[in-house]
Parts: sequence; C-alpha cells; structure tokens
Amino acid sequence: MTSATATDEQPTRLARTVTGPLLFLFILGDVLGAGVYALVGELSAEAGGMIWVPLVVALGMALLTAASYAELVTKYPRAGGSAVYAQRAFGRPVVSFLVGFCMLAAGVTSAAGLALAFSGDYLGEFLDVPAVPTALVFLLLVAALNARGIKESLRANVGMTAIELSGLLLVVVLGAVVLGRGDGDLTRLTQLPEGTALATATLGGALIAFYSFVGFETSANLAEEVRDVRRVYPRALFGALLTAGVVYLLIGLVAPAVVALPELQSSSGPLLEVVDAAGGVPLKLFAFVALVAVANGALLTMIMASRLAYGMAEEGLLPGVFARVLPNRRTPVVAIVVTTVVAMVLTTTGSLVDLASTVVLLLLFVFLSTNVAVLVLRRDRVEHSHFKAWTWVPVLAAATCVGLLTQQELKHWLLAGALLAVGLLLYLLARRSTRTAHPVDA
Repeated sequence: MTSATATDEQPTRLARTVTGPLLFLFILGDVLGAGVYALVGELSAEAGGMIWVPLVVALGMALLTAASYAELVTKYPRAGGSAVYAQRAFGRPVVSFLVGFCMLAAGVTSAAGLALAFSGDYLGEFLDVPAVPTALVFLLLVAALNARGIKESLRANVGMTAIELSGLLLVVVLGAVVLGRGDGDLTRLTQLPEGTALATATLGGALIAFYSFVGFETSANLAEEVRDVRRVYPRALFGALLTAGVVYLLIGLVAPAVVALPELQSSSGPLLEVVDAAGGVPLKLFAFVALVAVANGALLTMIMASRLAYGMAEEGLLPGVFARVLPNRRTPVVAIVVTTVVAMVLTTTGSLVDLASTVVLLLLFVFLSTNVAVLVLRRDRVEHSHFKAWTWVPVLAAATCVGLLTQQELKHWLLAGALLAVGLLLYLLARRSTRTAHPVDA
C-alpha cells in the first residue's frame, strides 16, 4: 500500500480544525465505545474461553474494510462518506441515498440504544430515575455539545476516551493481579462450549466481535474538517484500530482466565466481574467508567450522523436545508436537530436488542458498497496523491461482508428491510420536492 504526502486541500464551508491526534482519539473512542463492556459475556457464550480467536478474526475483517475507507477518504476528502463514494462509483442517486440512509439508520439507532444503556443499570448505581425520560435528556445534552462545535466535541472526546481506555486497561491489570496470585485458570482459554466446533465458534463469535470494531467508518464524515487529511487519515485510522485490537485481545485473554465461564456468560456486566474478582476497586468507580464509555459512543455517533446528513444534502441526496450551518459555530444545525429527534423517537419505541443487531446488518451493506466502490473508482484518476490499497484487500473485505450477512437472523433482515423501505420513500419525497434545485436521474 502507498500513502499520500500531498498537503493541498479542497475548500470547504466547514471549520478545518481536526488534527491528527484528535482524529486518532475520535476513531479510538468510537471503536472502543460501549460494546466491549457488555459483549464479552455474549462472546463467551459463543466461543467459550476462546473469545480471543473471534476477536482477532474480527480485527482482521475490520482492517480490510478500513483500507477501502483510507483510499476513498484520501482520494475524495469530502463529508458524506459511503454515500458520496456510492454516488461516484455507481452513478445512481437512489443507490447512493440508500447507502447513506443505511449509515444514518445505523448511527441514529445506535445512539438511541446507547441512550437507553446510559439510563439503565450503570446509572442505577448512582441514581434511581426513569429510564426513557433520562435517555431523552441525555440525547438533548449530546445534541447541545454537537452543535457547539466539532473542536469542542472532540475535546470532550479526548477526556472520555482517556477514561474508557483507562477502564479497560484497569481490567487488564486487575486480571493480571488475579492470575499472579494463582486464583485464575489459564486452561479456560482453550475451552469451547460443549458440542461446538472451533470453526463454528470462530464464525459465530466473529459476528458478535465485529460489532466491537465498527465505528471507524464514522470518521470518513469528518474528511472536510481534518487538516492535511491525505497524510493524517490513514495513520490515525489504522493506528486507532490496532490500538483497540490490542486492548480487546488483552481483555479476551484476561476475562475468561479470571472469571468462571458460566459466571461470565450469565453476567450483564462481565468486566465488572473481573473487577470484583480482583477486589480493592470500588464497583461504582467502574460503573462510572462504563457510563463515560456509553456517553462517548453516543456523542461520536451523533457527530457522524449529522455530518453524514450534511454531506448528503451537499450532494443533492437530501433537501438543501440539511446543509445549513450555524454562522458562528459552522456546525450543521438542521442535521443535528433532525437526527436527534429521530433518535429520541427510537428511544421511546425501539427494542434495544433487535435494534442493536440491525445496526450490524445495515453497516454490513454499507461496508459491502464501499469495498465494491473502491474497485469501481480505480478507473477515476485524480491529480493529487492518495492512499491506495492492494487490489486483493477490498475483494477479500467484500467477501467477508457477504459471509457475515449470511449469519444474520430472519427477524433482523425483516427489520432492516422495513427501514430501507422507509428510506426509499423518503428519497422519493425528497427528490420530488427538490427536483428543480437538484435535477438528477434515479
């Protein structure tokens, strides 16, 4: 693979204030997110004590698709991400809209789920408050920070990422302490669930583990706000993914070695079990860390959703009103308001488990589109230098997306289909209302 050295940048109406370190922490915070705090138990149910195997496989899958994003972001550094790439590659606005809508639906749905998670058991360690109203207030606070500015939002992300990363490293250290005093059992790391083959456990576990690595794709929507994007973006992207992968792998080795597998699999807070086994650290402290992780994930997801809506409006895939920005803050205010309202509606009506599973399904369609788009767009030459992945990388990445799609349950296909049908209807309505301003053919 080759990386870019050019520093020339295209003009943009957005504030170009995101540096390399800020971008690295944005991606790392979004990837680490809240998933790993809850998914270790689910992974153990699928792969026993060998959860480190599907974690490594999922990291490899994520890196493959990340290479496609690195090429396209540095080649076309515009907000809008996957929807823009689909439009350039396939030349069909309806396809571009549906790809963008998959990202929007996945992002807003994920934020709604994170809001419910924030107002649940972890917060219950400190306050006894009703879940849904608390989740709605939480989303309003996230929207206010998002509207204040990308620099302020990412500064908040720096602190929250440091806290959630510290929490995960604390689990690793405490696990090492338990093993050091002879209380753990390293033989569990080679145990599979009874009657389960290694290949089955790896594939099923990778589907769950893959959710822990998604989030890197949201960074594509910051392309117009990153300084020297063609040099900075690949370094920040791969660096953040590899850092998250190392942390996850350490968690995957420590948790099953320290906590008995039945106990790990039945816990809704599996990492809390590791802290409890080590002793000496207040459980409320770790609950606070989990709350910060959830809040950070919601903030970064809503930043992505609002920038994606802005980028799609700039490309004529959404009404132009979504491209309006605050004069002083230069943030996409209409996009922020609309995506927040949708997330609030989903918070009051959605089922957390099914919505979370549908997020993965929708993102796999987005990743499949992006991996195909990078191959199609190889015929489009640009004047500036940019990152370029080896040809076999997007081919293999697309194949992994198809493989994971075949493992999804029927009810999640039905829910995703319903969401895409709504998206298609919205596209047709938007196209009709903006035909004069954006005369495109579907």
